[in-house]
Parts: sequence; structure tokens; C-alpha cells
Amino acid sequence: MANRLSTEKQAQVLGCLVEGMSIRATVRTTGVAKNTVTKLLADMGKACEEYLDTLMQDLPCRHLEADEIWSFCYSKAKNVPDEHQDEFGYGDVWTWTVIDADTKLVPCWLVGERTVDDAEFFIRDLASRLRHRVQLTTDGLRLYVLAVDRAFRGDIDYAQLRKIYGTPREGQARYSPATCLGTESARESWRLHTLRGWSYAKVHQVFPGGS
Repeated sequence: MANRLSTEKQAQVLGCLVEGMSIRATVRTTGVAKNTVTKLLADMGKACEEYLDTLMQDLPCRHLEADEIWSFCYSKAKNVPDEHQDEFGYGDVWTWTVIDADTKLVPCWLVGERTVDDAEFFIRDLASRLRHRVQLTTDGLRLYVLAVDRAFRGDIDYAQLRKIYGTPREGQARYSPATCLGTESARESWRLHTLRGWSYAKVHQVFPGGS
């Protein structure tokens, strides 16, 4: 008979991981083998993904905000060995996220790279889950412009909010973010053209001060 963890022990392991404990710390705390912890984490991740994919459909969201979170896996990009260059899972990793500004619901997310393909996949996934026309705000990343265009076909109120930062700090304080001096908003609108199927010519308007 397979030696399976009890429901209580699985809950303890997952509770440690959710609280931010490392896998090794979880092993020491719970007494569960490292490979078992890793497998449980992967299995639970897949179960959560399937559950959320089923639940997060036909959402009545109105105001959404999207952003990307940087991290790294294995090592920072500059330290990745030559044999693993351009291999996903080594170096920079980006988590694409979107949140409902009214309810704080996260309709979808994507762990990947900061590329055109991942931007399009993420925004198409978002568009497929929404019931209504929405207002979407992102940062100034240009990858969003084409992705939003192709996913929503103009049926969206879309703007980019760009933060204006001061001079970077010196000394030890250089690791802290620069002071945000203000914002400016850029409303994106398109004039429809036909060129190799559907395409859009973008009209770019900037409104200083975020108005």
C-alpha cells in the first residue's frame, strides 16, 4: 500500500508554503520528505489552475489594472550559464497579473517572459473571461498596445498610466525605488484599417498629470 500523507499533514505542508516558507524549511518543520513536498506543491498548483480556469468565466468586471512582476529563476540573467541562455526557467521570469480595481479579484495571470507572444496570450486569456466591455489600465509597456488591439478589436476603454520618477538615489539608498513625482495617462484609440486581415492604425494622445 502506498504511503500517502493524511489530509491534515498535506494541509500543514501547504500552509507552510502559503505562508512563504521555503521547501527546505517546510521539510524541517513538518518532517515530510523534500520530494514529497515538491510533488504536493506541483499537484496542488495544477488543481488550483484547473479550478480557477473553470471558475473565472463570464466575469462582470468593469475596471481592470494590469502589470508585470519581475523575478528570476536559478540566477539573474547576467549569471545564466551559456548552455542555458535563452532557455525559459533560467534568468528573468515575469508574472503577468490583472486585478479588478473594485473587488480586488484577479481574473487571470501568466508566468512567462516579457515578450510579444506572452503579452498576447495573457490579454487574450483575459478578454475570453469577461462579460462586458471594460476599462483597462496598464503601465507604459508597449507590448500591451498590440496585444489589447488584437484581443479586444477596439471593444475596450484602454489607457496607459506612466509613472514619472525622480533622480535615482546614491549610496546604499540606490536599492530603494526612486521617488515618484507624478503620472501621465495615455489614452489609446485606433482607426480601423484592413491590411492582411485586421489591423489598426493607432492614434496616441497624452494627457499630462493623469487627467
